[in-house]
Amino acid sequence: MPLAIDLNADLGESFGQWSMGDDEAMLDIVSSANVACGFHAGDPLVLLGTLESAFAHGVAVGAHVAYRDLAGFGRRYIDYTQAELEADVLYQLAAIDGMARAVGGRISYVKPHGALYNTAFADEGQAEAVASAVARFDSSLTMLGLPGSQLLAKSAAAGLGTAIEAFADRAYNSDGTLASRRTEGSVLHDPAEVAERMLALVRTGEIPAREGGAVRVDAASICTHGDSPGAVEMARAVRAALEDAGVEIRPFAGDREE
Repeated sequence: MPLAIDLNADLGESFGQWSMGDDEAMLDIVSSANVACGFHAGDPLVLLGTLESAFAHGVAVGAHVAYRDLAGFGRRYIDYTQAELEADVLYQLAAIDGMARAVGGRISYVKPHGALYNTAFADEGQAEAVASAVARFDSSLTMLGLPGSQLLAKSAAAGLGTAIEAFADRAYNSDGTLASRRTEGSVLHDPAEVAERMLALVRTGEIPAREGGAVRVDAASICTHGDSPGAVEMARAVRAALEDAGVEIRPFAGDREE
């Protein structure tokens, strides 16, 4: 069993008068925050406040870049050219890193959101566009993604550090991809079940597949979605189970100060 693992969550997804998740509670639990950059969720005021709070909690911050899809919460595929997608990712990186610097912090890693994350698993063009944008912006950033993905392969080829994550509350297909949210049972809701699955993952490096058998996931980080029903309770259950087993919770990429 590893001595340490990271817990991450998607945060900063409120928009104007629309509130999403309990970010303050999650920041007391996780060690890394994937902060929305304004394309799928969040707005400048939410982004700034989330960054200030994350750094105050000693939580590492990652850029949660996405398709330009506020209405669909970034969960709808967009057929970008590589140049268009690279420019959109660069724009988001500049926004979040600029605000992070303004409050005395820095982003440490990048994790695509939603449909972009899923598309970049197998689509070489979109994966290369994301990796190229990050490498052009700051080659010291780490890319967080699924094992066996084009995203991590293209990121490594671009000279970026890479890290593998596992999803606490999502079902897996046998090829290592996440089951579609349209599939029954694709999202898990029982905190005790999720905590047990994640403890087994840390112990064995494997997670059950929907079709039977298991998927190998040598995870450096575990994601607990901040917008899921009961997200805070689930994240607490996962953290408690890991710490009770002697696993330290700490950022996989570390935080950086300006």
